[in-house]
Amino acid sequence: MFRVSKLALAVCLAVASVSPGADAFAPATSIGHVNTRAVTTGSSPAFVAQQQQQQQQQQQSTAFRMAEGSAVEGATSTLVRKPDSAVELTITAPGSATKAAYDKAIAEVSKQLSVPGFRKGAKIPPQVIENTMASRGGSKFALREQAISTLINELIEPCLKDEHNLEPIGQPELVLGAEELAKRFEPGKPIDMAMKCDVWPDVKWEEVEGQEKPYFGLTGKYKRKPFNEARFNKALGDLKDKYATLSDMEEGKALEMGDACVVNMVGYMAQEDGKTKGEPLPNAASGDSVEVILGDGRYMEGLVEGLIGAKVGETREIYVSFPEKLRDKTLAGKKAVFDVEVASGSIRTVPEVTDEFAAIVREGLTAETLVSELRKAIDEEDLKEFVEERNKALAKSLAERLDCDVPDTIVTNQAREKYSEMMTDFRDNGMADEEIKKMITPENFLKYKDIEKPDIVRDFKVSMATDEIARLEGIEVPANAVDEQMANLRKEAGDGEFDENRMRASVESTLQRRQVYDFLTEHSDLEVEYVDEEGGFDENLMNQLAEESLQREKELEEKQAAEAAAAAPEEAAEPVAVAEPVVAEPEPVVEAEPELEPEPEDVEAPVAEETPAPAPTPAPVAEEKDYGSMDLEDKAFNILVDLGMVDKSPDPDSPDYDNSKDDEFAE
Repeated sequence: MFRVSKLALAVCLAVASVSPGADAFAPATSIGHVNTRAVTTGSSPAFVAQQQQQQQQQQQSTAFRMAEGSAVEGATSTLVRKPDSAVELTITAPGSATKAAYDKAIAEVSKQLSVPGFRKGAKIPPQVIENTMASRGGSKFALREQAISTLINELIEPCLKDEHNLEPIGQPELVLGAEELAKRFEPGKPIDMAMKCDVWPDVKWEEVEGQEKPYFGLTGKYKRKPFNEARFNKALGDLKDKYATLSDMEEGKALEMGDACVVNMVGYMAQEDGKTKGEPLPNAASGDSVEVILGDGRYMEGLVEGLIGAKVGETREIYVSFPEKLRDKTLAGKKAVFDVEVASGSIRTVPEVTDEFAAIVREGLTAETLVSELRKAIDEEDLKEFVEERNKALAKSLAERLDCDVPDTIVTNQAREKYSEMMTDFRDNGMADEEIKKMITPENFLKYKDIEKPDIVRDFKVSMATDEIARLEGIEVPANAVDEQMANLRKEAGDGEFDENRMRASVESTLQRRQVYDFLTEHSDLEVEYVDEEGGFDENLMNQLAEESLQREKELEEKQAAEAAAAAPEEAAEPVAVAEPVVAEPEPVVEAEPELEPEPEDVEAPVAEETPAPAPTPAPVAEEKDYGSMDLEDKAFNILVDLGMVDKSPDPDSPDYDNSKDDEFAE
């Protein structure tokens, strides 16, 4: 059993906000702007990668070319693959490129730098610029560092895309520190620049024996309710009723269940006895030429039953009860009396489900296809409640079919986004920023990132796989479906902010993924476990088990007392000595009362407690936690435990339990 305050649950999730050397809330830097930090063991990319579409737009808006493209011409590169879809790229820039980049840096700095003895904008010797910048607290190699940054901006994308057919993600990091590399930089001479960069992974499918396509035959298991046979029968009955035919009734024949009739009705409120007429009902509750079909559950209780056996021309006094959920609240649940005259009667014939009947419903249908389509429609409607569970099973299997490394940039980005969303919720719920900030450390972020990484990797693989399947299978979202969703979202947003482009992309992606999952379902081998109800906490069962447990405890106590009394020597049967075993230990048994409201997983605990002596507590065993299957609060608590912020609290039913601190967790 664990106990933890709400504040601790919130704070445990707050530790994930910082990655080493970076601000969790800092905006992403444009791709190509080199990170001048040296690559060290355990360092993270300097900024977060955006979605692929945003990244491409970013690249188009920030990429630039130097005059006449001289930097690209003559440059060469070598590439070494690294784990997690990273590469180490070494670019050799020719002397012409280094000189052009250095001259460009001088020109840009000269426009902004004010140097005594030189008018603003004048051509200033490089040595003078470097000395001036160093004297003002800058780097002596600032010009060369800027030239290197210019070269990387110019060369990294063409090298990765054109030479190696790779899409960069995030910001590259120099393997050598910028200052160290700048010391080796000489304008007009070639230079080797080694940098680490994450790249967009390739989609590689695992080979699946016996399947036409690698994403066919996905396996898994999910729960859902069984087929709703009652709903199907009602839908089929309604369909048959719609096509029922009427024929004249023989004179003098009494009405039977299933017949139809036309009646004139005059209604009155019923007195307390339910049968004596009171005030007349409103005209809306009475009427002439009312068509009535004699069938169960069609009208107010008592009307059909009162007409059974009536003949045309006969008037009957019928006692009815209005439904509790009647729209007219003045009549809902009330009793009434009606004078009902049968004006005419008809024999109503409901068709059987045959091929002829199916063809009437829709041309080309057969009895088999009609029933099949109706069952499918009923099942799909019921399935909507369990689509999320089905899709989870598909996603888990789909992720295992895709073989790709997930860039650390993606993992870091997603971990930050998850944290940022949680932080927003915590602030909205009134948590003070100072309380959150106390727990924010790079070490805690790395722990949180490690915990979240399996989920992030799986989600990324699923996203990659569904996009690829949509492309391969030509699955597209109809424009009208997107427009309909967008209209609903605009209405919900009201006068608030509404990012049209971002929301449309999100809607299209969501709808497309649903279509992909539906497609995969048709070609999957999912196992369905049909359950009548969702398992949950049954309070009545718990109370019953607790009462049975207390009764057994009481019987056991009486039995032990009787045995103790019988075992005592008759001559030594002192009143006090006899009474002692009976009343010696009654209180420990009563301590079972806290079990009246156990947690669901302890359902069988009261039944098992038949031995008065508690079993020895086993030594704690390290357990492997499946964070992916936990809800938010369980995951939050387990993170706290892993970070050493909370301890496992003792069992409150233990005789050694110290309840002096219970008030701290009362909320």
